[in-house]
Amino acid sequence: MRSILVLLLLLPAFVRAQALTQADLDRAAQLRDAAKDSGQAFSIVESLVTEVGHRMAGTPNDAKGVAWAVAKMKSLGFDRVYTQPVSFPVWDRGFESAAIVAPTPQSLNVTALGGSIGTPEGGLRAPVVAFTDVAELEKAPAGSLRGKIAYVGNRMQRARDGSGYGPAVAARVGGAVFAARAGAVALLIRSIGTDAQARTPHTGTMRYDNMLTRIPAAAIGNIDADALEAALAVGATTVELNLGSRVRNGSYTSANVIGEVVGSEFPDQIVVIGGHLDSWDLGQGALDNGAGVAITMAAGALIAAMPERPKRTVRVIAFANEEQGIWGGKAYAASQKEHLAKHVLGAESDFGAGRIYRLSTRVRAEALPVIAQMHTVLAPLGIELGPNDATGGADLSTLRDAGMPLLALNQDGTHYFDYHHTSADTLDKIQPGDLDFNVGVYAAMAYLAAQAGLVF
Repeated sequence: MRSILVLLLLLPAFVRAQALTQADLDRAAQLRDAAKDSGQAFSIVESLVTEVGHRMAGTPNDAKGVAWAVAKMKSLGFDRVYTQPVSFPVWDRGFESAAIVAPTPQSLNVTALGGSIGTPEGGLRAPVVAFTDVAELEKAPAGSLRGKIAYVGNRMQRARDGSGYGPAVAARVGGAVFAARAGAVALLIRSIGTDAQARTPHTGTMRYDNMLTRIPAAAIGNIDADALEAALAVGATTVELNLGSRVRNGSYTSANVIGEVVGSEFPDQIVVIGGHLDSWDLGQGALDNGAGVAITMAAGALIAAMPERPKRTVRVIAFANEEQGIWGGKAYAASQKEHLAKHVLGAESDFGAGRIYRLSTRVRAEALPVIAQMHTVLAPLGIELGPNDATGGADLSTLRDAGMPLLALNQDGTHYFDYHHTSADTLDKIQPGDLDFNVGVYAAMAYLAAQAGLVF
């Protein structure tokens, strides 16, 4: 009997007893329900896109967005609001145009990919060589595309979980490198999006290999891509491309904006939720990622309005410049090297405004019973419990790789990539009730994580 008692005393606290009490679960359920029909998150994102507009990194609207976020968090009742400097190079879009000039002239709706260099003065005109996907382009022999424009036509597949994005986006991210190796003068891609009946092009970041000649890279909308492929099916096709994009000299300093609900018992232990404040410049950045900022700000505000503070600090972060290199997420992680062990759990909202349908995790196996407790608060909403292999949002990826546990509150992305990185990313695509639903989930989960502590 004595040996059993000694063994029990040596077991971790989360194994010996429930990490969460019934009172904790009841308060989380109250938070979940308090968000219903509140409209607060929609009010936040509406304020953001109408008072600031897009927040492309390094533009005047970037600075306006930071000032807006500081003022908004203060008005929402956070205990502490502060900024953290984030510096990065600045890319300018400039002008952009494209057209089929032979055999039959036709304009093409085009957008430069983020980070792309511009075309030579006056643009360029060259024959087009088509590839079904980026893997085929990668196999093109050196010199085989000399003086030509490489075009990659793979279509992104629609999926609730967004799983079609990864296979398709490889053309955008790495296509210019493979085209340059084969001697191409430029890269065109079919937009990485699921809006099959649209002429709206999708932008997004691309990357260069520093050892190679850099070539301009741009995307055309799905309808224009269909037109280009139809022309290519008939015979030789020439396209004219004119881009004024460039990277400025020097760097720009923006900021992560951080709001805290300070813990009552362990204020140095942190639960992180948030989203990225920046956006691309083509639309309002309402879905990507005004919605995520609004959801997590509103969730933090609900917790701040409780009669008693949670045991641990809930930290809401509006990250700087995720779109062009996860600069804000990396800066935050670098600042927390000495405090990583005090980061209880992290979750990021960066997948538009669709309703959460699944709770996934990346925690120690021993913590899964606590996750199961947390899920009981979400089960009445029809949210399923997913696997323990979540990757989390991009801004938390550096912290994840360093060992921080994660929640992934997976949102329905069926239509997200119709608008992603386009001029159609506007406020009218958001349903206020869906945001309220997600606010309740984030508030409940952040509160429970703050109560459970370092069990994850």
